[in-house]
Amino acid sequence: MNVYFGQKLAHAKSRRQDPFCFERLVPSASWIVKAWEASEDQICAAGGLDALVFIRLIVFSIRIFSIAATICISLVLPLNYYGHDMEHKVIPSESLEVFSIANVQKGSKRLWAPCLALYVISCCTCALLYHEYKSITKLRLLHITEALSNPSHFTVLVRGIPSSQTESYSETVAKFFSTYYASSYLSHKMVYQSGTVQKLMSDAGKMYKMLKTCTREQQCGPNLMRCGLCGGTTSSFKMLAIESQNDKGRSDSDAADLRRKECGAAFVFFRTRYAALVAAQSLQSQNPMKWVTERAPDPKDVYWTNLGLPYRILWIRRIAIFVVSILFVAFFLVPVTLTQSLVNLDKLQNTFPFLKGILKRKFMSQLATGYLPSVILMLFLYMAPPLMLFFSTMEGAVSRSGRKLSACIKLLYFMIWNVFFANILTGTIIKNLVGEVARRLQDPKNIPNELATAIPTTATFFMTYILTSGWASLSFEILQPLALICNLFYRYALRNKDESTYGTWTFPYHTEIPRVILFGVMGFTCSIMAPLILPFLLVYFFLAYLVYRNQILNVYVTKYQTGGLYWPTVHNATIFSLVLTQIIASGVFGIKKSTVASSFTFPLIILTLLFNEYCRQRFLPVFKRNAAKVLIEMDWQDEQSGIMEETHQKLQSAYCQLTLTTLHQDATLHEHPGETVASGLQDLENLDSGKTQTSGLWAGHSSPEIKELHAM
Repeated sequence: MNVYFGQKLAHAKSRRQDPFCFERLVPSASWIVKAWEASEDQICAAGGLDALVFIRLIVFSIRIFSIAATICISLVLPLNYYGHDMEHKVIPSESLEVFSIANVQKGSKRLWAPCLALYVISCCTCALLYHEYKSITKLRLLHITEALSNPSHFTVLVRGIPSSQTESYSETVAKFFSTYYASSYLSHKMVYQSGTVQKLMSDAGKMYKMLKTCTREQQCGPNLMRCGLCGGTTSSFKMLAIESQNDKGRSDSDAADLRRKECGAAFVFFRTRYAALVAAQSLQSQNPMKWVTERAPDPKDVYWTNLGLPYRILWIRRIAIFVVSILFVAFFLVPVTLTQSLVNLDKLQNTFPFLKGILKRKFMSQLATGYLPSVILMLFLYMAPPLMLFFSTMEGAVSRSGRKLSACIKLLYFMIWNVFFANILTGTIIKNLVGEVARRLQDPKNIPNELATAIPTTATFFMTYILTSGWASLSFEILQPLALICNLFYRYALRNKDESTYGTWTFPYHTEIPRVILFGVMGFTCSIMAPLILPFLLVYFFLAYLVYRNQILNVYVTKYQTGGLYWPTVHNATIFSLVLTQIIASGVFGIKKSTVASSFTFPLIILTLLFNEYCRQRFLPVFKRNAAKVLIEMDWQDEQSGIMEETHQKLQSAYCQLTLTTLHQDATLHEHPGETVASGLQDLENLDSGKTQTSGLWAGHSSPEIKELHAM
């Protein structure tokens, strides 16, 4: 049950005792109706602002490609079909190239139609992008102002703390901020070295939750099914009573051990949000590698493992990851070349005569050149997301959401290059048997013309890829086979009946956003070149709209989010797709000897770039920095309502790294530094109290800054 309703079960107060009730086994399409009827408030409450941004991306794609399909299929497609004097066959027997712009004669006056369609698509895309960017910018501001008690607004992450032989890191931090931020500094919390011990403590916490469900009198005796894996009898066990221990005698030695484990990083708390903003955006030292400050991530979003990395080596890691990424892209040219070799088997018959016998059979020819290449490419692409997530981790991301965002950008570049450009260029080289095309590609001026020639002939492969990677991925998304296998393994192999210990899944933004954007790139570039791809894309986006809304509402659990930071990436990728389409269209018009249509394309490119620059100046700063005016008004509101002191008291307990061990509470207030020792078993009990709480973005806003946001 937690596989398909994990999001709801994470917030449910009670569960049904019988998870195998009959009514859940009856197939039903009611989830489609519920997903369709869900409002944006419900989407945002269940999945956060990132989920709403993802749904807006799909809605934007549906709108723009509905417009593109209407004008291109009704206007461009007939002109392409009759663009050359030839005897046409029955439409199902026609080659797909007949429906592309490659079928239009050179110097034809009919090229005004694709030029007009390009102008309509470009103008509609810019208008929709502006509307979405403006709307999501408002939502991000609401996301900030809604979280009145968010500890990250008062917190700054400090790295590159200089070491001292006479003082600990904690004393150095307290001395620095007490001197230079005396009026606003509140307290700080050090980051400790974590590794294998921290992982063992995390595993111990999970094991404790599994054992906690059994009572002390419960006995586990042998049964007919025996052990889940080896068939032996299960060993009986009893829950031991919790013995109280006196830790006061060990507090001094534990505190000394923790001081030795301190890293050159700390969370520094300030009295106001504005003071934290100033400290985060200021250069603290003459040496930019020391006392490096930035906004702290949310407590549940912190990636503790990377906080202990020395700041001075991060730039070396980034260079190394960049080099490794280039090598991985170069390695991936092997499966791309294999894919295009299969697509163009008929072109290789003269070079490799043994292929003629294979391709004589129609079924083998269709399988080898149609469906099989896209399946092979898709299987190889499955290794990319985990590697990109690993690369982002090695770069030193300090937040889990930031790690996913970085992996999303890397995977987006990787897929656009390997799935789009590499397939087009390798296919072109294989068709022309390397020689002449390779020489032409050495001159960058010839690349638009080569793309213009290759895209109409590669559209067939893109259609098949949309079917295999797009439509098939949605069926896998609904079925959740991996999560279901893990669930069955826990239940029947490990004999664990407590569903709360199975774990939950967060939404894979780093894989799904690049996939949707890649399909958008294919849709834009092929819209006027090969319009037949648009119906396949629209079917995918309509299905994705229903499937992903259901998954956000029912399946995935939101533990952390970026606050809408994915949208600038979506905007930039869409502008790139649009400009690329315009450049390729200009090359096509030049090849077809239509100087008028080609010259009309250049102003469109300039206007699109100017529009992008305007959006970058108007909206992007809101996603990069928090507005001082908004934070100051939030501070005033807290002071007037009298909750500022209560918020200060919660800051120390918000960022907890060593949850299961004896903790050293560093410098609770710099006027009264102290140490506390917490019981490990008591902290194990506290594990069960951490639950994700989400709420809508529009619930009860009456502050003056909220009223001003609606006037934007």
